[in-house]
Amino acid sequence: MITTPHMTDPDGFYAGWLAAHEGLTESASADLNARLVLLLANQVGDQAVLMQCIAAAAESGSAASAGSAA
Repeated sequence: MITTPHMTDPDGFYAGWLAAHEGLTESASADLNARLVLLLANQVGDQAVLMQCIAAAAESGSAASAGSAA
């Protein structure tokens, strides 16, 4: 799993991602994110790497939730 910066234009990606959500309902936005995750997972293609990514995302989400509860 690559954890060091690996994108040539992360700000451009983020701007495009946000723009894709403009005008969407919360439900449509969640659907867009789910489709994006599946497309990106297909690009990665390595099950072990994908499982590491799931674990890392869950861990960082838990840390963020714990910090906001304090």
